[in-house]
Amino acid sequence: MNIGNLYELNYISIIARVILSLIVGGIIGLERSRKNRPAGFRTYMIVCLSSTLVMMTNQFIFNEYGGTDPARLGAQVISGIGFLGAGTIIVTSRSQIKGLTTAAGLWAAGCLGLAIGIGFYAGAIIVGLVVFLIMTIFKKIDNYLTSKNKNITIYVSFDNIEHFDDFIEFCNKLNIKIIDIEINKNNNDNDKTGIISIIHLENKTRTYHVEIIKKLNEFEGIRHLEELY
Repeated sequence: MNIGNLYELNYISIIARVILSLIVGGIIGLERSRKNRPAGFRTYMIVCLSSTLVMMTNQFIFNEYGGTDPARLGAQVISGIGFLGAGTIIVTSRSQIKGLTTAAGLWAAGCLGLAIGIGFYAGAIIVGLVVFLIMTIFKKIDNYLTSKNKNITIYVSFDNIEHFDDFIEFCNKLNIKIIDIEINKNNNDNDKTGIISIIHLENKTRTYHVEIIKKLNEFEGIRHLEELY
């Protein structure tokens, strides 16, 4: 088989591009599925495959009719994929922002599909592997770098407002600075005294966050405490 045929639009190249888009999109989506994200294995494959089809359609129109911008449809995919990505980003009741990596991955899958659809195989394969490494190995590096960050955000629920005031003093004794505080009443109708708070802290020294959480949990009057990422 002449490899040059893969860069032209024919049945062989169409099949090759479809298979490659499924593989590249599936590899990236597999990592999201393992983390039980809403946009997972199949979503990434569909995005990558659809982008591949758009670019092949663009190439077909250019070859058959000419005089059109061969990147016009691809540009619409790059901007339009933002709507799908935005749907995966949510702000939880604890003010946590989730879905940014999934949204970025979907956008990357769309771009990879465009590259495959136009026949830029080398770029798609290399970038696809790098994106996969960023979502897997680089995540461990990111966790290591942030695990000793001086700034830490915690979600805490207290029995009453008095315990909350005492907790502030407790943090000062531990040389932990209070940067910002968000306080809400417990929405449970059966609990009229409970306090829920999101507190942004700054530790004087770089310490593993696990150790800080362990020290804070020693304070009496806390119902629940966890770090927000």
